Amino acid sequence: MSRRHDHEPPADVSGRRVALLTLGCARNEVDSEELAARLHADGWQVTTDGEGADVVVVNTCGFVEKAKQDSIQTLLAAADTGAKVVAAGCMAERYGRELADSLPEAQAVLSFDDYPDIAARLDAVVAGESIDAHTPRDRRELLPLTPVKRRDAAVSLPGHGTPARSVVEADAHTPAHLRPVLRRRLDTGPVASLKLASGCDRRCAFCAIPAFRGAFVSRTPDELLAEAEWLAKTGVRELVLVSENSTSYGKDLGDPRALEKLLPQLAAIDGIVRVRASYLQPAETRPGLVEAIATTPGVAPYFDLSFQHSSEPVLRRMRRFGSTERFLELLASARALAPEAGARSNFIVGFPGETRADYQELVRFLTEARLDAIGVFDYSDEDGTEAAGLPGKVSAATVRRRYDRLAALADELCSQRAEERLGSRVEVLVDTVTDGVVEGRAAHQAPEVDGSTTLVAPAGGGVDLAALRPGDLVAATVTATEGVDLVAVPDEMISAAPGAER
Repeated sequence: MSRRHDHEPPADVSGRRVALLTLGCARNEVDSEELAARLHADGWQVTTDGEGADVVVVNTCGFVEKAKQDSIQTLLAAADTGAKVVAAGCMAERYGRELADSLPEAQAVLSFDDYPDIAARLDAVVAGESIDAHTPRDRRELLPLTPVKRRDAAVSLPGHGTPARSVVEADAHTPAHLRPVLRRRLDTGPVASLKLASGCDRRCAFCAIPAFRGAFVSRTPDELLAEAEWLAKTGVRELVLVSENSTSYGKDLGDPRALEKLLPQLAAIDGIVRVRASYLQPAETRPGLVEAIATTPGVAPYFDLSFQHSSEPVLRRMRRFGSTERFLELLASARALAPEAGARSNFIVGFPGETRADYQELVRFLTEARLDAIGVFDYSDEDGTEAAGLPGKVSAATVRRRYDRLAALADELCSQRAEERLGSRVEVLVDTVTDGVVEGRAAHQAPEVDGSTTLVAPAGGGVDLAALRPGDLVAATVTATEGVDLVAVPDEMISAAPGAER
């Protein structure tokens, strides 16, 4: 479903009206905000509400079957409003002409290659012109095999755009705060994603993303710092670093330790109180990066590790690396530096060839890992993936049984992990204040996926709950839990949101 926000900025007052509906991951949200900037620069009114729009652009997700179905339903619902409908994003890129032929309700199906000219494409749609859908191709083949040569390739990379017109001609000596930024926020909340890179060079057997997102390309530190400073000026207090594989950041810039250097620079930006790294590959999570995440002031000691499984034979079939013991050692190394560090991961059950012993090994890992948040997915064949052609398919009934059991276990284990935090002191960033209910997130809770923390009034003294505003960072003591969610009493203000009325 599309992401809706309580803090939507006011729409512009002139020009054609376009609604941007974003599905899927945070990376898509960044891409939508680049599209919003391009469209706004060309005179379009940009909103996230389809009501009264001339065109509805659905930034689709094409990761798994359910996400694709959600995208189709959103496109059909948009068509019911009477607006012209355009499909963009991952599903549109992945299926192109096939999607256009099967969905006549959409006036256009756009490729990532259309993004730089998005305003012209929508002008054509409004004018009733026909736009030929693209024939999908493996976008990895569009970029050089050698990572350091990729930045010079003339390939459209969503989230990497720069303004076509700027009063500032930036060069290597231009300060970050003067560099032009191609982004227009669609949400005025205190949290925003910052896209480190696009694409992925890994060849996981179950994943189709590299084929339609392309090879891995980092953004430069200067670009990221400029965008981070711009976000801070819009009221952002927490930066969530996103990409398909954040641990690879900088390898194509000639510096495989670039993320360790970038984290303290981002945390030092005026107004930013928390930086959160996400999408970490365990096999690439080196000791120096663990230390940087665990110990850098202003960086959340939070490890979003893509384990996927813990049985070594299953991981090898997935074309991944690791084992239960190696993953437990990685978690232990993080907790040795930051005992209260948060950790989350996703897991696939029923991968081809998974035996009962493999499944039990995964159960053992989860039981010992003490993860704060666990996502469980039941395996299904995906078009164009190696896994779809692997032998040893697990029966649908067995996959469902293992999924149900593991999901129930995950809920129980995450609730137990939350209970371990009773009495501990956490730093809570306030996200929303609605009808007197103050909700935010501790350092171990990422937006939308890891639960939240509700702040309740102290028995006497302390922080005035009624005075709290979105963007405030407070220290609080955990007094209760509700599943993975925490209830905490604020003890003191650490950093008040700038400009908030009190």
